[in-house]
Amino acid sequence: MIHLLLAIWDRLSIYLPIAVMGLMALGTYWLVQNSPKPAAQVVERPVRHEPDYFMKDFSVTTFVESGRLKSEVFGVAGRHYPDTDLLEIDRIRIRSYDDQGRLTTATANRALTDGDAVVVELFGNAVLVREAQPDKDGNIVPRIEFRGEYLHTNTETERVTSDKPVQLRRGNDVFVGDTMDFDNVNQIMVMQGRVKGLINPKQPSATATKP
Repeated sequence: MIHLLLAIWDRLSIYLPIAVMGLMALGTYWLVQNSPKPAAQVVERPVRHEPDYFMKDFSVTTFVESGRLKSEVFGVAGRHYPDTDLLEIDRIRIRSYDDQGRLTTATANRALTDGDAVVVELFGNAVLVREAQPDKDGNIVPRIEFRGEYLHTNTETERVTSDKPVQLRRGNDVFVGDTMDFDNVNQIMVMQGRVKGLINPKQPSATATKP
């Protein structure tokens, strides 16, 4: 009997390592099947040039920290684009005041602007007017008016540029050119292309005469 048991054990011992390896393989397979699946990687979608909100018959007013009015923007329709953080406005009207309270107005068929209306691009029937104002010496700077199909303005640097034909009126003087770069701070204007100008003589001031 003992010899029979030993013989059976000898036979079983031959297959024991195979059985153990099989159990280990089954255990590994079970762990793989029941282990938590790794979270799928979130693929960031590129931001499309599509508006994320709309406005209709609106106005936007901004103030400086002291409470002084800085700008007013009016539009028939507006669309904000998150990829550029710009506002596109149809039939825009702008009233902007500098640190000295001097007024600049602008109108156009369409415009692109940042939230504070500091940088503005005007498209179609663009008109920008800087009202007559005193300079640092107290002399009156004549009214300036820009007209064209495209105007780019920065109210902080007081610069107006265009790569398209522009008409500029400064008081009674008129200038036209294919491109323009106007620096109001330094009172420098550069026009290129077909440039024409009409400078009218200053009107003599009226003086009282005794009869």
